[in-house]
Amino acid sequence: MLDFTLTQEQLQLKEQAREFALKHVLPVAAYYDEKDKTPVDVLKKAFEAGFTSGDIPKQYGGKGIGMLEGVIISEEIAAACPGIATSVFDNSLGMEPLILSDNEAAKEKYLPELAGGFKLISFATSEPTAGSDVSGIRCTAQEDGEDYILNGTKYWVTNGGLADYFSIFATTDPKSAHKGICAFLVEKAWEGVTVGKTIPKLGQRCSNTVGIHFDNVRVPKANMLAPPGKGFVLAMKTFSRTRAAIGAFAVGAARSAMEYALDYAKKRQAFGAPISNFQAIQFKLAEMYQKVETSRLLVWKAAWEADNGMDPTLSASIAKFYATEKALEVVNEALQIFGGYGYTKMYPIEKLFRDIRLYRIYEGTSEIQRMIVSGFVLTNYEPAMPALEDLPLHRDKDPETLDRKADEDATVWRCRICGYVHYGDGAPEQCPYCFFPQKAFKQCK
Repeated sequence: MLDFTLTQEQLQLKEQAREFALKHVLPVAAYYDEKDKTPVDVLKKAFEAGFTSGDIPKQYGGKGIGMLEGVIISEEIAAACPGIATSVFDNSLGMEPLILSDNEAAKEKYLPELAGGFKLISFATSEPTAGSDVSGIRCTAQEDGEDYILNGTKYWVTNGGLADYFSIFATTDPKSAHKGICAFLVEKAWEGVTVGKTIPKLGQRCSNTVGIHFDNVRVPKANMLAPPGKGFVLAMKTFSRTRAAIGAFAVGAARSAMEYALDYAKKRQAFGAPISNFQAIQFKLAEMYQKVETSRLLVWKAAWEADNGMDPTLSASIAKFYATEKALEVVNEALQIFGGYGYTKMYPIEKLFRDIRLYRIYEGTSEIQRMIVSGFVLTNYEPAMPALEDLPLHRDKDPETLDRKADEDATVWRCRICGYVHYGDGAPEQCPYCFFPQKAFKQCK
């Protein structure tokens, strides 16, 4: 039975997140975007409100909220500022490899710290020359007694300049692709860890992004989250559980763009009437709303699957690339409704436009999501319809009559080239339409 009704607890969480976003995020978003700086005090308030690290399991001192609750929170905060939402959510991404790992000792050591106080953890797979191709990472981890020695650079690390810990993916052998990838939990305070300058970006400027360099950093084996050969799988499992949140960011940001455009269209006068009276504008608003609503349903489906112990990989990929691409379309149309004003910094659309553009890139580009979905469709999807060569498509004879007859007319042949259906005890020597020989026919009844 399908039920799209949120529980009272989820509705209350949604209202709390919306109130937080309107009170603490929206008023400062433009300022910190202009300064290209992350408002750490807002991140602290988000932690105190339970919106950061809330998904830490209860056994480690966390609230144990589900993925659905997480995407509800993410949508509301992203509606106020996509960049701040990215930094608020980043702890969930950073600690997911730890939660998914088999390293119980590391969980018992670090998760209570993340649950009990304001600490940040970042996720790092990308490098200056390796983004979507996770198997191409070059940051090395060499075994040395009871430690591993890390050398290399990770890039595009969200909250990297603010974080206390990092989930780092490295390789024991750059030439071995997936086989050498492993993962560790690294503390920023350790000797040899260097944080780079903040990377200047087009959008998402309220979210800190840096490179992290490792120079002979000694990591205890006790901090290994995945041994060589299992790191790639851990990274993919992490993404399958967090990509839905990127879709939720897109839903929230697109919803804001739609709401701002709706407000503007009702008040802006042209040719003696509000522009909302014009069908061209009405159709834009209708399509914007439709895209927001359908995107949210896909995000919720992926989150629901994760919460119910199902593999959300496919649904998360669909939600991620659909919602992020539709969000870009929504904000683009919103800017069109605003006209010249939408292109200025005095209105919020240009910031949303810049912020939303990143969603099609991080945590797996739209192209990567299409590869995941097409891979499933081509190899694992089970069609309900018969194969084309087994499809008679009766046009000359009543199939009900054929089903009851036992004589030679009950035999049906189909040309596998052009689809022509022939009735008789044998296939024709040549297809009368495409002229392929008898061997092109297959008996389909």
